Amino acid sequence: MARDTKKELRNQIMYSVFVRNYSKEGTFEGVRRDLERIRQLGADIIWLLPIHPIGEKQRKGSLGSPYAIRDYRAVNPEYGTLEDFKRLVEDIHARGMRCVIDVVYNHTSPDSWLAEHHPEWFYHKADGSMGNKVGDWWDVVDLDYTKRELWEYQIETLKQWAALVDGFRCDVAPLVPLEFWLRAREEVARVNADCLWLSESVEPEFTIANRARGIASLSDSEIFQAFDLCYEYDIYGFMKGYLEGRNTLAEYAGRINDQEAIYPDNYVKLRFLENHDNARAHFRIPDERALRNWTAFLYFQKGMTLVYAGQEAGCCHLPSLFDRDVVEWETGMDLQPFLKKLAELRRDPLLADSSYRTEARPGEILYASHTRGERVLTGIFSMRGQAALVRTDLPDGVYENRIGERPVEVCQGLISCTGEPIVIG
Repeated sequence: MARDTKKELRNQIMYSVFVRNYSKEGTFEGVRRDLERIRQLGADIIWLLPIHPIGEKQRKGSLGSPYAIRDYRAVNPEYGTLEDFKRLVEDIHARGMRCVIDVVYNHTSPDSWLAEHHPEWFYHKADGSMGNKVGDWWDVVDLDYTKRELWEYQIETLKQWAALVDGFRCDVAPLVPLEFWLRAREEVARVNADCLWLSESVEPEFTIANRARGIASLSDSEIFQAFDLCYEYDIYGFMKGYLEGRNTLAEYAGRINDQEAIYPDNYVKLRFLENHDNARAHFRIPDERALRNWTAFLYFQKGMTLVYAGQEAGCCHLPSLFDRDVVEWETGMDLQPFLKKLAELRRDPLLADSSYRTEARPGEILYASHTRGERVLTGIFSMRGQAALVRTDLPDGVYENRIGERPVEVCQGLISCTGEPIVIG
């Protein structure tokens, strides 16, 4: 874990935006106009998917993936000018939020500025042509970090952007050497001492498969040395497995508990139900009451909360990364008032510094708690949205439900859960 990572990051909410599909215009200005609404949701940080020009060679789809970058030091003209981007960042700052941009340092588009000017900095296949080691990412070519000149260029690029933005979300960071990230963090700190570093750490299966093929792939425990946050892909598969009937709720809860033991005391996981690479939460969880429980649990979890644009509208369709596919904002569902209520809970100092535990209880209930000294925050979540009698550790009495409208009674050690989420403490 980065030694100076602050536990207070666990009180914060990150809002993820893909500029192309966020608004009808698909521009920086389309995002800027909506900043006040995003702030009202409780967002502390806005993460923009890659803002750079996209390669044309071997494009996927009609417009190409934002992760096939042509020039790290420019902005995508389809989104606007550099001045438009600066105006967006200024307005984000003016509303008390921070801006994080995507860094894609494992690969570039085949027709990138770097591929044209420094082909020697790339991975080459046996026939001498550029390629990538993963295979199905056929729209990109891998960089070769045995070339120290590449390090200098990449770190200088980070320092240029760090003078403007507040942090970086680093795409497939485990495929880039740890020593590079450690040095990058140190050097960027000279430009922006409070720079935030988020790693897209990868699924365990991906790491195992890469290592079996002789490809270096960093584990979460390694990546945490250079980053403030990393993805929760180490347990995300068990969440999906539960929803698809492949594993139990108890197995999912157990994996969450393991994190408390295997990571440093100041570890921060980015908690999410959905992101730009995975199906929408409402697609996986069609029942609205169950969705509210999962959403409440997301905000209750130990770590930073991620909301992907459109999640607050209960979107079921995941926008394409390769084409114009605007977020469907008019779905008939509005979770915004609920998310605002949850954002208030997210600010509780106990969520930043606690002993955290989850367990599965009868009735498909996740029973979770944050404890510090004499204080306990208890969460009861019906993961199928069903009513159930829940055995609790709380003394008998009537309690305020911090995310609900009605008080909750404990009688003879039991709570009558109506199927709606409950947080007491």
